Amino acid sequence: MIATELVLVRHGQARCNAAGIVGGPLTCTGLTDLGRAQVLAAAERLAIEHATKPFTTLYAGPRLRLRETADILGSALGPRARVVAGLDGPVHGDADGRPWYDVKTSADGGPHAHPDRPWATGSDTWNGYLERAGAFLRDLIEQHEGQRLLFAAHGETVLALHTLLLELRPGLQTGFTVDHGSITQWQHHVNRLGQHRWLLDRHNDTAHLDPARGQRGRG
Repeated sequence: MIATELVLVRHGQARCNAAGIVGGPLTCTGLTDLGRAQVLAAAERLAIEHATKPFTTLYAGPRLRLRETADILGSALGPRARVVAGLDGPVHGDADGRPWYDVKTSADGGPHAHPDRPWATGSDTWNGYLERAGAFLRDLIEQHEGQRLLFAAHGETVLALHTLLLELRPGLQTGFTVDHGSITQWQHHVNRLGQHRWLLDRHNDTAHLDPARGQRGRG
């Protein structure tokens, strides 16, 4: 039996992604036209599922690209998004609004390269972000046991959830591709013996995005 389901839609391409800019809370200017089309394609696909397996709650983080993604999902599926700070992406500090090329050059790599070191003044560390985001997701899962949740998510939120449920060790130098507008789904199974197991049912599912497939970017 599937007890709980978590379905995450990564936001569509944002203007900051297209420009190669760090899109923190101060400088995120929302989705591009392509990004909106990507999310709409995901929403139309999920609406088919929602008709027989309805989502109980739609969650989003506070950055504009997530709220715009949630608005598109909500218009297609019905539920109004709950915007919560715990689903925001990493804190970028002084890197907010700067080109990723310059930030990575100054930090000798992106956030994952030195996971216990900030990539800019006032930023998170990568492992610190994963720990904070994972703790929030753990609490959220406990609050919604037995429900089907939908998230308008950052790619980093998908990675934080994978780190939590797969119990990955800090600083692991492997990762997951998370395309704009992609769908990722975890299912909490309980068998007849009362045994519990989380299963990754789909990751980075982009079947709905052709011909828009392949549009990637951080944030």
